[in-house]
Amino acid sequence: MKHSIYFLLTFLILPFTAIFSQSGNTFIGAEACGMCHKTEKQGSQFSIWKNSVHSKAFETLLTDTANQIAIAKGFNEPASKTWECLKCHVTGYNLDVTMLGKKFKVEDGIQCETCHGAGSAYKEMKVMKDKKLAIEKGLVVHDKLEDFCVSCHNNESPTYTKFDVNESWDKIKHNVPKK
Repeated sequence: MKHSIYFLLTFLILPFTAIFSQSGNTFIGAEACGMCHKTEKQGSQFSIWKNSVHSKAFETLLTDTANQIAIAKGFNEPASKTWECLKCHVTGYNLDVTMLGKKFKVEDGIQCETCHGAGSAYKEMKVMKDKKLAIEKGLVVHDKLEDFCVSCHNNESPTYTKFDVNESWDKIKHNVPKK
């Protein structure tokens, strides 16, 4: 009887596990996004990101200043290992390794997928050419950009300064040019 229950539970649960594991998008990393989003015709999104403070967000946690702030806040770990710092300075930290693609690097800081969602299901060109399909496959497009940005750019940050979303967006704007 005991074995029958285990068999029955396995039989009922296993298909759901397979379905859930296939439906979860994984993070592919900025370099993978940059393969298509690098040309001027496409909007040069990769170089805009690469030259932004977002791409260097993890690097800032490796500084003495960041470690002094972490100590002052009462943390025992360096800033680069403190969740309260990492949650806004990197993409994909503390996720199960199965959620991260082979080329994904946490050290790339705040990446494309921080704002646009894990890209494994919408990365293909044929999907990205159909915005509705890309969104269905997991591409995140923010209607209210400020609501998203202030999840990190807020007074919880010990280095927070006044944040104007429009002014900040002008520094990192990366729209696809109209054809």
